[in-house]
Amino acid sequence: MASYGPVLGIDFGTSNSAAGYLVDGSPQLVEVEPGQQTLPTTFFFDFESRKTLMGEPANAALLNGAEGRFMRALKRVLGTSLMHEKRQILNERVTFVDVISRFLARIKAQAEAQAGCAIDRVLSGRPVVFHGMGDTRENQAEADLRSCYLAAGFKQVDFMPEPVAAAISSGALDRPDQIGLIVDIGGGTSDFSLFRSNDDQIGILANHGVRIGGTDFDRSISVDQVMPLLGKGTELRKVIGGGTTPTPVAIFSDLATWEKIPFLYTAQNRRLADEMARLAQEPEKLTRLATVLRDELGHDMAFAVEQGKIAANTQKANAAILLDQIERNLSVPVRMEDLDSILTPHARTLSDGVAETLRLAGLAADQVDCVVYVGGSSLMSTVTDTMKAVFPNAQHRFSEVFTAVADGLAIAANRP
Repeated sequence: MASYGPVLGIDFGTSNSAAGYLVDGSPQLVEVEPGQQTLPTTFFFDFESRKTLMGEPANAALLNGAEGRFMRALKRVLGTSLMHEKRQILNERVTFVDVISRFLARIKAQAEAQAGCAIDRVLSGRPVVFHGMGDTRENQAEADLRSCYLAAGFKQVDFMPEPVAAAISSGALDRPDQIGLIVDIGGGTSDFSLFRSNDDQIGILANHGVRIGGTDFDRSISVDQVMPLLGKGTELRKVIGGGTTPTPVAIFSDLATWEKIPFLYTAQNRRLADEMARLAQEPEKLTRLATVLRDELGHDMAFAVEQGKIAANTQKANAAILLDQIERNLSVPVRMEDLDSILTPHARTLSDGVAETLRLAGLAADQVDCVVYVGGSSLMSTVTDTMKAVFPNAQHRFSEVFTAVADGLAIAANRP
């Protein structure tokens, strides 16, 4: 079958997605929502209308209290057994391949409407690692993502590491004989690519990645700052005999993890929370946990954590995690110095990841001329402070952090 139209570059992200194609030699981003060039990678299955909402409408439905199921961070499910398990959603039994393919089909349709022609070829970004270097799920994750694109209607699917695309979009081709490092901190992965730019190509010296990203930052903040308000770290009276026992931690860990939240709203977990509230030494806290599970407020809480993180990082006065949806006037003040402390383990992982990338390339840190930041989570001062400590003499610059990968993919996909 013949191919039509340009090759579409798609950055399918854990938190946000974008797409673009080349027009007169320059990347043209797709307007994936009215007036928007990025699309939240979110889904809301509305129980009343029986419709599937995606992007900002999905976020709005959740925050407005509509009855339904919300999902985010499905990219982190790629390569796992969950991808192919059928589950009942609205009126049908579907897999996550079905769900993700419909999201990609929407981007394809928007691109075709904007370009005025059919588009059946795609160059997709992919993280350097989906799960971890040497993880047995790596090949399956890419195969799963390919299946999603094919189910969305694409006929030809190719992949490019996201940091390579980001290097292209940063203008590295215009800076010959420069050694650069792409630091791509997304929602679910952190990728590092050392490259050397030449007149007409980018030579990758080393790629490395670690499976942490913005959603892991959120999780750590939630576990440390929010979950104690729901009973984490408290004691329960023993049912038989005297004394107390610690409150189980697993439910708090899962409630702080974006991709696990939709699976917590079970009758068993609700009964567990009610029983813990009955036995709690601090019943008001476990009652909040029961409220979150009963009213399905896990994602509302996760969004509140994300917003509090952003507010603190941008030095807003009186930054806080606002939890009014759980209890009136319930909030957690949050300061950047607190976040730096909470995120210290992640900062060490990032530093170790960069050190491994340098080792793989056989380079010293002072040989790197520039550090280019990509991905929304790269805006966190924890990230930039860590990189500046490793590369104090390099030039540090931000690309279009939310769309750089899509731009680079569009350029790379359509180069002669």
